[in-house]
Amino acid sequence: MLGFQPYETFQLLIETGGVDRTNTLLIAACDAYARRGRPTPPEMEQFEALAGRLFPIAGSQAKAKGAAILGRAEMLSSALEQLVIDNIGEDLISFLASAKELSEPTMLEIIARYDVPAAATIAARPDLSNVVLAKLFQMNSRKVYRALASNIAIVPRGAYLSALARSAQMDHMVAEALAQRSDFDAALLAPAFFDLSDDHRIKVIRSFMQRATPPAPIRKTIEQLSVANQELTKALMKLFSENRRPEVTRLLSQITGLDEVRCGQIAHDVTGASLFVILRAFGCTAYDGLKVLIHATSHDNDRSRALADFATMFGNVTPESMAYLMSAWRGEVNLLELNKPEYKPFTETSRRTPSQLAPAHNPVVDQAIEALARIGARRAG
Repeated sequence: MLGFQPYETFQLLIETGGVDRTNTLLIAACDAYARRGRPTPPEMEQFEALAGRLFPIAGSQAKAKGAAILGRAEMLSSALEQLVIDNIGEDLISFLASAKELSEPTMLEIIARYDVPAAATIAARPDLSNVVLAKLFQMNSRKVYRALASNIAIVPRGAYLSALARSAQMDHMVAEALAQRSDFDAALLAPAFFDLSDDHRIKVIRSFMQRATPPAPIRKTIEQLSVANQELTKALMKLFSENRRPEVTRLLSQITGLDEVRCGQIAHDVTGASLFVILRAFGCTAYDGLKVLIHATSHDNDRSRALADFATMFGNVTPESMAYLMSAWRGEVNLLELNKPEYKPFTETSRRTPSQLAPAHNPVVDQAIEALARIGARRAG
């Protein structure tokens, strides 16, 4: 069997050799099986019987070493997997991550133990069944949800989509992992907007381009305020140019209905992403909005390009959708409504479509931004 002594010889050695010889036999047998490649059914059956005799009577160190060696085998039956996870000790995580195949019963047993690090390792595997996924999503663990959010083999839809979106609101690492995925609707990350990196905040805004949204509760607040766009932009330009951000915070709090902590985040967001949401929600055009963003943002490396991207978004994002995003910040909307057909983006982004749209390369837009920058450098308004 397996290129070494017959099974009967091993039986005799087990019965007459004592623990030390059993330890040696266990490690040698596991090593031979691991080197065998894919065993035939009779070979696997014989090895199961042999391993079932050796593991219970071997020493603890030999059990762990034998299980670690056995875990590297190309193919394990459910019984052999069980021997591995029962005896491998500290190397369990490594085994769960590297095993070419894991049976569903083995995964379910690990999850049932509520061993969070082990369950999170399973959650990162590409070969999860629906039964295993359902059990993982039932675990109240950030580590498990972070692994699920990063696992591109899991299609985010239905109940899984809802669970991931809710988790993103409570864990910024889940939100960041989902933002990196091309198959996840970034609009669902709106409540986690301020926890995201700069690029991913822009990605959330872009997800509302060419897209209808449900009525936003905050829209009524905006409509009731008699704030003229020109007066608003002039006031913001002056405050930002003089770096009076605490006063910007108070002004935003007065006109938006958002709490002062959130308005403080917006006032101090030097990327301009959150301020863009406010400006567009109030109906500001690209020309007026860019005048404010020039003073509010810090784009030392590629300022022209960043402002050109905002110019593109002013033209493709409606005030209604940005009001909806503001309402999401306040927890006033059910974002999963965006999955309804009527609220899907009008045009799905093609993989061949550059992530940065044409206006960023339009010399007319570039010249306009440069002119605004020169004006802003001299005075605010």
